Amino acid sequence: MSDSAPLILQIGSINPGFDARLAALGEVIEGWTAAGRDRLDRDAERVRIVATSAMHGLDAATMARLPGLRAVASFGVGVDAIDLTAARARGIAVSNTPEVLDECVADHAFALVLATMRRTAEADRFVRAGLWTASRFPLATRVSGKRLGILGLGRIGKVVARRASGFDMAIGYHNRRADPSVAHAYFVSLRELAAWSDVLVVTCPGGEATRGIVDAEVLAALGPTGFLVNVARGSVVDEAALIAALQAGAIAGAGLDVFVDEPRVPDALRLRDDVVATPHVASATRETRGAMEDLTLANVERFLATGGLVTPVLG
Repeated sequence: MSDSAPLILQIGSINPGFDARLAALGEVIEGWTAAGRDRLDRDAERVRIVATSAMHGLDAATMARLPGLRAVASFGVGVDAIDLTAARARGIAVSNTPEVLDECVADHAFALVLATMRRTAEADRFVRAGLWTASRFPLATRVSGKRLGILGLGRIGKVVARRASGFDMAIGYHNRRADPSVAHAYFVSLRELAAWSDVLVVTCPGGEATRGIVDAEVLAALGPTGFLVNVARGSVVDEAALIAALQAGAIAGAGLDVFVDEPRVPDALRLRDDVVATPHVASATRETRGAMEDLTLANVERFLATGGLVTPVLG
């Protein structure tokens, strides 16, 4: 490899198979290793593209170390962990992996709707603990025919709405503006949507624009018979307000795939029977993760060949 050839900086390992396929496309600096950090100190000016993920992101300080950086290929749909303002200022293109994970994330969202409202995880623990021989399990909440609110009716939100239609649920949503392509009820106010909903499903993007928008006021509007499901980003929900609402019985329960300080989940959530918690696995199926890998690598390959990206979100 020529000493002047462009380099790929990989921020964090995805898995051994992906890492090997990336290395087959060009020379890679493994930024999470000591050797990779030493190499970056020597050859930062040769890095033209960064391969990262929604978990690892890319901050402005790292971008500033890479004077020749032209593109970022991210594994995942969320780009809130990438400093898009810094990328835009530098003319750095950014790609993600849209659409290929919509179905599985929506599946998981609806699994959490069912598990939370029907108390299936709690019922499983009840049976395993041998409690069925001594007592009856408490009644749960019907799902079919209820009102499902969606915060963020984008690609994933629309698939959630399709899932809900199979349960004869009424659908309402809140976006920054109404979507003329759908017939679902639009709520200008998130608080009004929460007050209408039996279950509020969060599928909006993360980032500063949505940080903490599911706050104490929204949770109070959802009310003591309402449920919250979040498959978006932990930052969208005011976690302290959620804990307080659960402890006060101000909402009926929560199904959470994402948290503010992952992988650390507060005991105040983790130990509650009215919370179903999963470890950020909404897209974690073999089929979807394989498609995400393919699309991330296709973006890297396209950039190295033409300077363009297959699925740009910026640039």
